[in-house]
Amino acid sequence: MIIRSKAPLRIGLAGGGTDLETYSDRYGGAVLNATISMYAYATIQPREDGLIVINAVDRGIGLRTPVAVDIPMKEGLYLHAGVYHRIVKEFTGKPLSFELTTLVDAPPGSGLGSSSTLVVAILGAFTEWLGLPLGEYDIARLAYEIERIDLKMAGGKQDQYAATFGGVNFMEFYNDDKVIVNPLRINASYLNELSYNLILYHTEVSRLSTQIIEMQQKSVLQQHASSIEAMHGIKEQAVMMKEALLRGEFEKIGAILDFGWQHKKKMAEGITNSYLDEIYATAMQNGATGGKISGAGGGGFMVLYCPNNTRGDVIRALHRFGGQVKRYEFTTTGLTTWRI
Repeated sequence: MIIRSKAPLRIGLAGGGTDLETYSDRYGGAVLNATISMYAYATIQPREDGLIVINAVDRGIGLRTPVAVDIPMKEGLYLHAGVYHRIVKEFTGKPLSFELTTLVDAPPGSGLGSSSTLVVAILGAFTEWLGLPLGEYDIARLAYEIERIDLKMAGGKQDQYAATFGGVNFMEFYNDDKVIVNPLRINASYLNELSYNLILYHTEVSRLSTQIIEMQQKSVLQQHASSIEAMHGIKEQAVMMKEALLRGEFEKIGAILDFGWQHKKKMAEGITNSYLDEIYATAMQNGATGGKISGAGGGGFMVLYCPNNTRGDVIRALHRFGGQVKRYEFTTTGLTTWRI
């Protein structure tokens, strides 16, 4: 028997950063994101030889160890081990023998939520294999707890919910771990137009999102007025983006993205740098009307809004930076599991 799962990566369109608990517990957060046709995959094959085998094929990292309740926390496989440990602790109460193979369509640090999406995909495979009674909110919450509590990885909540639910969602975050996912019923032609106008550009710059996120959290905890006001603006941007997408007001989207970008840069040091600023300025000079860095910032993917058939001009202008434009489509489904 073979059990497989896949969960989609996401583009954050507005509100990113307000899903951090340090902010949302005090002020309430709001994020608008959309899943895309890039995925994290997980495959489980049960074994009967008393071994646990893990392969992250996209990273060339593997682990082979005897069955145990606690398996080694090998560099590059923390997420895999973290999910297994929680499954054993909370559901099976005994170790399992299996082979787990994973693959992600984007590298770590891409800004597309790849780490959280991988956790969701692995959880999905275990849920399918073991018949666990977990709904969408349960899986998303559990994925969040594994990353943020068990593994103590800094970050927000939007990625786990985006990967689990899929589609275009306006998410609200409150204290006491309250999360509300509002699926947006956006006209199909609006989504096609948005996809056509949005360039997903990989800067080829790696970054450590954890450091940037920790600085954002520190700014809120220490009540830095400028950072908090910036995050208030980012939350306002999420509402603006929701209204523009629902109404098909494409002429406003670039300005809304730029509004968010100007606020995001004030949230913490390291979100941008001279190189990323130059990429953004070049895109704007050649027809883009707005954009943002995807995820926490510092590198990875950028999203650039290029209306009125300017995408070709923008892509040519960005060629000198050596990055890559990634083709994608928006998706309507989240975590999917099946067995063979």
